[in-house]
Amino acid sequence: MTRRPSPRAVRLLASALGMGTLLTMAACMHDGDGGAEDTTERRQARPAAASPKAPSPIAKAATAPPALTDVQAQSALLTDADLGAPWTRTEGAALWRDALLKATTDNADCGRLLDAVYTEELLGEPAGARAVAGFDDYDDGAQLRYQVTAAHRADVDKGLAWLKTMPQKCARFTATSPRGAKQEVRVTEVGLPEAGEARQGLRLATRGELDGAPATLTLDLAAVRVGDDAILVTNGGLTEPRTEYTVHALQVGAERLKQTRNDTSTPPQTPVQGQSPTPTQAPEQEAQPDREQTQEDVQEDGQEPGTETETETETDADQDVY
Repeated sequence: MTRRPSPRAVRLLASALGMGTLLTMAACMHDGDGGAEDTTERRQARPAAASPKAPSPIAKAATAPPALTDVQAQSALLTDADLGAPWTRTEGAALWRDALLKATTDNADCGRLLDAVYTEELLGEPAGARAVAGFDDYDDGAQLRYQVTAAHRADVDKGLAWLKTMPQKCARFTATSPRGAKQEVRVTEVGLPEAGEARQGLRLATRGELDGAPATLTLDLAAVRVGDDAILVTNGGLTEPRTEYTVHALQVGAERLKQTRNDTSTPPQTPVQGQSPTPTQAPEQEAQPDREQTQEDVQEDGQEPGTETETETETDADQDVY
């Protein structure tokens, strides 16, 4: 006769089966969560597609030439030795400057040209460094003004293009002097040599009055771009200007400006007033032999300078007591 299980045994078996089912389900859920985490980690670990890099602003700046400095502009100027006789260093503005150049007109372009000649800014206001040298020819009463300026290439080319239109826009016009006298002005083109990368030459002649007498002022005007810089030349006076000097100044000046730009050496810096020049050797290095001698003294005496032996200390103490 088969013995039936007791109710207590049945309950224990059911409880064990239920516990096993719960453990199995928990293990499955844990494995599922771990798989999702692994998938997320794998996705995050994937390298992102490389995006094209834009040019670095620093790299762009490195390719741009440095701006012309005041020292470089001064170094690029011509001297009277470059021009030769009869030119000498100027002693001031010519007498005809205010009388015949400081005129006005209703034509905007022509008025702008007169202002540019009077202020010596044929290409507009300089963008940076500027240096000017003036020379006088006392034989003909002429004056040559030579100028080196820092500029932006696009601005220089724009100014040269504007100057090129002057012989058409302002071939002939009437201007008024500060005293109200009428002046007849003519503008023509002047050919220039192959100097620099771009250039434009003009001749301006204005007929008016100087000290109550009729006078005609004739000027050669030349502008040349050399890299990102510009050279301006004004040459003339109350007689016909000698254009060969204008040409010579441009040719010599353009080469000098290039050489100045290519010269990377830096002139010695002048010490600030009240300060001594910078020493060629650092003070620490100059003091090194003294420290070595001190170490030798330590080795010879067997003790460091400034220290006392115990005997000397005791003797001093006894002397203090008595």
